[in-house]
Amino acid sequence: MPSTVSEPRTGVRAGPPPPPAPPRTRADRYERPALVCIAALAALLFCWGIDHSAYHAFYASAVRSMTDGPLAFLYGSFDPAGSITLDKLPGFLWPQALSALVFGFHPWALVLPQAVEGVACVLLLHLVVRRWAGVPAGLAAAGFLTLTPVTVGVGRSVVEDAPFVLLLLLAAEATWRATERARPRTLLLAAFWVGLAFQCKMLESWAVLPALAVTYMVAAPAPARRRAGHLALAGAVTAAVSLSWMLVATLTPAASRPYLDGTTDNSAFGMVVGYNFLTRFHTVGIDGAGTGSIVTGRPAHPGGAHALGMGDSVWKMFSPGIATQTGWLYPLAALGLVGGLVALRRRRVPRTDRLLAGHLLWGVWLATFFVVFSFGSVTGHTYYMGVVAVALSALAGAGLVQGWRALRAGGRTAWLLPAVLAVNVAWCAALTLCYPRFFGWSAPAAGALGLAGLALTGVRRGRAVTAGTAVAVAAVLLVPAVWSASALSPRYNQPGGFGRVGPNSIRTGTALSALTPARHRLLAYLTAHRDGARYLAAVPSWTSAAPYVIAADAPVLPVGGFTGRVPFPSPRQLGRLVDSGRLRFVLLRPSDVVAHPRAGRTPAGAVARWTVDHCTRVPPAAYGEHGRRHLLYRCGPEHTG
Repeated sequence: MPSTVSEPRTGVRAGPPPPPAPPRTRADRYERPALVCIAALAALLFCWGIDHSAYHAFYASAVRSMTDGPLAFLYGSFDPAGSITLDKLPGFLWPQALSALVFGFHPWALVLPQAVEGVACVLLLHLVVRRWAGVPAGLAAAGFLTLTPVTVGVGRSVVEDAPFVLLLLLAAEATWRATERARPRTLLLAAFWVGLAFQCKMLESWAVLPALAVTYMVAAPAPARRRAGHLALAGAVTAAVSLSWMLVATLTPAASRPYLDGTTDNSAFGMVVGYNFLTRFHTVGIDGAGTGSIVTGRPAHPGGAHALGMGDSVWKMFSPGIATQTGWLYPLAALGLVGGLVALRRRRVPRTDRLLAGHLLWGVWLATFFVVFSFGSVTGHTYYMGVVAVALSALAGAGLVQGWRALRAGGRTAWLLPAVLAVNVAWCAALTLCYPRFFGWSAPAAGALGLAGLALTGVRRGRAVTAGTAVAVAAVLLVPAVWSASALSPRYNQPGGFGRVGPNSIRTGTALSALTPARHRLLAYLTAHRDGARYLAAVPSWTSAAPYVIAADAPVLPVGGFTGRVPFPSPRQLGRLVDSGRLRFVLLRPSDVVAHPRAGRTPAGAVARWTVDHCTRVPPAAYGEHGRRHLLYRCGPEHTG
């Protein structure tokens, strides 16, 4: 209907009026102080002890190299000479490299951006959920996310998921605003954020597109044809921004950029589509070998997926290895999703209803990532679940508020929230029993609190119901809060590591980030005899190169990439480097030399075979080598003299 209020003419057609905002309540007065407290708690959990951070040797080497120049920064070069990249897109390391440029190259300077991004995720989730389900639900969602162990672990790590989750939340916030008034420009902003998220985790970022597209297509107040057109345009923007790095790498001559790790043909397509996507779904019969990517098997180390009970199947997300990091609130989130949809169906709300839009956004978000991670191999890295924790927290916050209101109103659904809270306490206790030596007191304490809360809610009086609900929620949060707080101890979480919190946390150590006396002596010898070469030496693996890159920013040439199976540098390329004077030394492992007759089967072995045939071994005493850990060879026209 036309408005009865006279408005100034601006020359811009007004769109449909936005849906009415949820009515303000007394909780609004406490919103800002409560949010400040939640953000402060998040900052404490993320930042405590980061001055004792350790280097993640692979990523730290790349960050150190990326601070050396624009080309290394753009491509995410692993080594200072810009020879080979990371085995993934470098967008998630750009904030860390900028932090290292500002604060200096220190372990804590690499963790700091993740902590800031983690706090921003908490605040942004509150904003989106507040617009959807009101202030109490927004605060509850922010609190739930803060106390989820995977969130704490990601905020204290250097892995990809802190910037990735933040960018997806920015896309969700922009989509929400676009949906309210069917604004295509705001929808394009959401597409831009998804494209940036692609630079962090590649095709995984596109898993959020169904949630954003369904929300806009169903709930935006515009004709179906216009909505479809807006989504098509947004899809084009998403593709353009997402593929921009790949396009630049493809159009740049191979000699003018680093070799793309994870590939057999130095192609961006092989790295992104094959190595980092198709090979993750080998359990369902997908083979990425034809894409030009390196195909690797399952990891056999103790931190692998099977060791944590996380084999690829529909039950993976309920296994203790993952659920203890991100799945504490499954029952409460199920109440928020299923209960909310049932209530909306009974009310027969219009398609543009605000509550329906929120349930579509978070429900499809959760379902999509749930299925992707169930069948996609995450190789034991639970930090992938940070994006799942966002949807769980949003739905759990909405479910809690919805159930609390039903409880206070009485009627047939008043029992629902106490029942779900009881199930949630039992679920938390069951997960705790899988680790009986890790704060075992938390399970009985949660049970006692839960019983007290349920007893109070049975009184059926206003204050008693409120107090009982608060106590029951505290019982649900007790165990995940204990797990999250354990990150403050270096025994259960190492800042700068893999982001796992609790008894199975994985320490990165310092062996690959420090120069031992033997490495110091070798570095001094190589520097003194460099003779203007671009590289100090070619080394047999990235693990051999990392100490020299991290500690000394030394231009060494790693062989074989991250997996050790990348055919770079080939013996022919090595020969050209030697002939041009850009390389004079090659460092070999004794095992590669002993296996010399069969060495051609691996890149390091092929390099070892060429080196033994064309170069002269340097006496170990010359560079202070007293054992046989490494063998140094000098190559080039002068090596016989």
